[in-house]
Amino acid sequence: MSQHRTAKGGSGQEVRAAAARALVPILADKGSLAGLDEHSVIARDRSLLKELCYGTCRRLPRLEALARRLLKQPFKKRDNDVHALLLVGIYQLLYMRIPAHAAVGETAGAARLLGKEWATRVLNGCLRRLQREAETLMAEVDRDENVALEHPPWLLAALRDAWPEQWRAIAEANNQPGPMTLRVNQRHNDREAYLAQLTEQGLSGYLCPHAPDGITLNTPCDVAALPGFEEGHVSVQDEAAQLSAALLGPALAPRPGAHVLDACCAPGGKAAHLLEQFDIALTAIDSDNQRLGRVDDTLNRLGLTADLQHADATQQAWWSGTLFDAILLDAPCSGTGVIRRHPDIKTLRRKEDIRQLAQLQRQLLDNLWSLLRPGGTLLYATCSVLPAENAEQIEAFIARTPDAKVTTPNDVAWGMQSGHGRQLFPDQGSHDGFFYARLEKRTA
Repeated sequence: MSQHRTAKGGSGQEVRAAAARALVPILADKGSLAGLDEHSVIARDRSLLKELCYGTCRRLPRLEALARRLLKQPFKKRDNDVHALLLVGIYQLLYMRIPAHAAVGETAGAARLLGKEWATRVLNGCLRRLQREAETLMAEVDRDENVALEHPPWLLAALRDAWPEQWRAIAEANNQPGPMTLRVNQRHNDREAYLAQLTEQGLSGYLCPHAPDGITLNTPCDVAALPGFEEGHVSVQDEAAQLSAALLGPALAPRPGAHVLDACCAPGGKAAHLLEQFDIALTAIDSDNQRLGRVDDTLNRLGLTADLQHADATQQAWWSGTLFDAILLDAPCSGTGVIRRHPDIKTLRRKEDIRQLAQLQRQLLDNLWSLLRPGGTLLYATCSVLPAENAEQIEAFIARTPDAKVTTPNDVAWGMQSGHGRQLFPDQGSHDGFFYARLEKRTA
């Protein structure tokens, strides 16, 4: 169970009503947790709103199964907000340290703020029954393995098929919040010195075992509490994501001024890391103009520059005609390696999405390969754990691309060999799930 303070007074009902409103579009597959900031609550309730929404999405399969047991009949479609409120109430009772009387009272009372006072009695009855019969009801719903492991059936089946030995650990890791990991900007500090600064500020952490610039905090904090954050001394980035710079190092370090492309660059963490580490001329493109704005903000904070372009990497209309020395393709994917950071993926992603994403990844690979100079390096990355987007994708690319040569290192301590690449799984207290394959274009 996670620790959290007890909300009191009217704001307790307001934050629960806000959580229900935020969850309705997600449950209807018409929104995501990225829209959470649109729901305003008083400042002291922001963290509680986030916990209620992220936690409910993280545990949704079990919460939905329990809701079906508790309700005599489902709510009508127009009352999806009340249904969301019930899920929020169940989440509090099972996973938070809010006193039960407050969780029940504030949640049921929040129905009035949704303009549905009639629902207070229904919610009160359901949640009080859960209090009395939690152990029995949990045992009943957990007979379904998909419910017990809190994953949609298609995804659990895909994990089991792909990784017969690791699938359960992957699912269990998906159900835990990811740690807060930092990337220390070596232009200002090494990570040992920065860790000492953190300690002086009362923040504790440890050096990442695989990413040479990484520090994982023992307890997440607001970025405003990080020494030198506004001055660009540090950024927040998962350890697995930081490995892209290390993998491109052999291609970039010996070539000062190398012409490099980050083909799907938003939100910009990997682009920034490359610029912190190497003296390169970076072109960074993304098809989402709004997300490209975040890249610009990130580079400005870090004092870095790149040629940012709003462009589609499956096309070449944006290209100047100069071949690139190296290309980073962090391809759009299912995100199945980062579910713990984006738990709404469990609700929003569908089995049929994987085939469509694999087709897009194929288009990106084929188009970008033609922009790479002979002898150049392309690093393919996804935050997925599904072979169709990773090992199988690269295997098919190699088969149809005679001038592609695999240079993925196998003498590293992270991940496991998977086809022509290396696969990382989400690890509790450690890195996210990721896949990397490094390819070199043969010279004639």
